[in-house]
Amino acid sequence: MPHALGPQTAVTVPLREVADALGVAVRYQRTGAAPVPGPVLLSGVSVSTDDVRPGVLFAALPGRRAHGAAHAGRAARAGAAAVLTDTAGAADAAASGLPVLVVDDPRGALGHVAALVYGTAAPEATLLAVTGTNGKTTTVHLLDAVMRSLGWRTASTSTVERHVAGVTVPSVLTTPEAPELHAFLARAAEEGVRGVALEVSAQALSRHRVDGVVVDVAGFTNLSHDHLDDYADLDEYLAAKASLFTPERSRAGVVSLDSPAGRRIAAGAGVPVTTITTDPSTRADWHVDVVGQEVDGTRSVLTAPDGTSMALVVPLLGVHAAADAGLAVAMLATAGVPLVDLAAATAGGVDVVVPGRMADASGVTGPRVWVDFAHTPDAFAKSLTAVRAVTSGRVAIVLGADGDRDPSKRRAMGMVAATGADVVVVADHHPRFEDPGPIRAAILAGARAVGSGALVLEEPEPARAIRRALAAVGDDGVVYWAGPGLTPYRDVAGVHVPYSSFEDARTALAEAGHAPREAARA
Repeated sequence: MPHALGPQTAVTVPLREVADALGVAVRYQRTGAAPVPGPVLLSGVSVSTDDVRPGVLFAALPGRRAHGAAHAGRAARAGAAAVLTDTAGAADAAASGLPVLVVDDPRGALGHVAALVYGTAAPEATLLAVTGTNGKTTTVHLLDAVMRSLGWRTASTSTVERHVAGVTVPSVLTTPEAPELHAFLARAAEEGVRGVALEVSAQALSRHRVDGVVVDVAGFTNLSHDHLDDYADLDEYLAAKASLFTPERSRAGVVSLDSPAGRRIAAGAGVPVTTITTDPSTRADWHVDVVGQEVDGTRSVLTAPDGTSMALVVPLLGVHAAADAGLAVAMLATAGVPLVDLAAATAGGVDVVVPGRMADASGVTGPRVWVDFAHTPDAFAKSLTAVRAVTSGRVAIVLGADGDRDPSKRRAMGMVAATGADVVVVADHHPRFEDPGPIRAAILAGARAVGSGALVLEEPEPARAIRRALAAVGDDGVVYWAGPGLTPYRDVAGVHVPYSSFEDARTALAEAGHAPREAARA
C-alpha cells in the first residue's frame, strides 16, 4: 500500500462508486473506440506520486507554486488507476491517459473519498482528537499510555510519530493528509485497535486533512501566539481550532479553561462540552490540583464532576504536564470509560515518554539540562516556570526561532525568556532561507526590552551557545534548551545539516567532567 501504516490487505472500490458519491461523471481518456476493459478498481488514495502504487487514485491538487496535475503522467507510469482533480488540472490529468474525476474542490472532497476507498467512514475504535497551541503532542501520548494501561490495543498519530499496534514510523506533518490518515485508520481497524488518539493542528482543520472523520471526543488544551503566518489574527486561528467542536467533526468535547480561548471554545461548541482547569478560582466541571513538583515528575489530584477524586502521577515536568494528563483522563471518561477503571489504570503512575519534549540530557553530576521541542512564547513561559519549581540555582535558556515561519512571535519569545530565566543565550535554530541575523536580533530586542536584569548573550553557533549557558549557571543550575527537541539536523538554506542538540548537550557536559547517566548505571 502507498502509506507506511496503510492496510496490509487491499480492499478495492469501483471508481464508478466514488464518482457517484461525488456526483460527477468519469472522464475516460482512452484513444480510439475500444471501451475500457472492465471496471476501474481503486485500492488506495494518494496526493504524492512518491506514494502511488498500482490501483491508487492520484489526487492532483492545486499548490502554491504548481498544480499537482502536472505530475499525473508520472502517477500513471507508477500504476495509478485514476486521477481526481479540478478544472484547472483537467487537461494535464487527461494527458496521462487515465480516467479522471473533476470536482470544484478536490482537497475538500479528498477526506470523504479516502473514507470511502479505505472503508473508514464508521470505525469501531474509540477516536480521540486533541487540538490547541501547546500540549497536543503530550496529551496524545498520555491518552495512548492510559489506553494501553487499560489493556487496549492502541494507535496514535502526533507531531513526533505515528504508531499502530506497536508499529511506529516518524511523522512528517503534525496531522497527516487525509489519504494517509484514512489509510492509518484502516490499518488500525485491521489490527483490532480499540482506541485511537489523534493530534489535530489548526492547519489540518483548515486544509481538510481530517475530513471524513468524526471523533468520539475532541480535546482542547490552550491557545496562544503562533501560526500568524498562516492566519490573519488570533481570532481566525482560534476559529480554525473551534471547528473541531462541531457535529461534522466530533460528538463531544473536553475543553481546558486554562487559557482565555477555552471559554470561547466551550461557549461556541456545537457538541456537548465539559470543562477542566488547573486554576482553583475558575469554575469548571473537572479540576486538576497539583500537589507536588519534582525533577522526575509531577503529582496531582484530578476531581471529576461528581466529586470523585483520583491521584495522577506523570514522569513529566510542570503544571502544564498535569493539565495535559487531566485532560487525557477526562476525555477517556467522556468517551465512556468508568472512572474506577481509569483510577486503576493510572494507580502506579502514567508510564509515558514523549519524544523530544523536555528530554533530559543531564549527566550524573552537574547542571540539569532539558532539551525541548518548543516554539512559542507560552511554551517557554510554562517550561521555565516548571524548571524554576525544581531548582534553587540559576536558570538559563538557550533559544532560537525558525526561519520562514511566523516572525511576529520572535520579540515575545525574547521577552518571555528574559522574564523567566537568569541567563538568555540566543542562537540559530532552523534559519531555512532567512538571514539568521535579523531572526536573532528580534529575539534579542525582546529580551533586552524587559529590563529584568537577566544576562542576555548572542551566540549564533548552537554548540558554543550550550557551552556558554552551562558555564553561566554552574553545577547547581539548570539549562533549558528550547526549540530543537530530538531533531537530528538544522535546516540551513534548505540543507539538513546533521546536528543533535540533545547529544551535543551530553557531550558538553562530559567535557565539563559530568559523566553521562548511562555510565553510572553500567
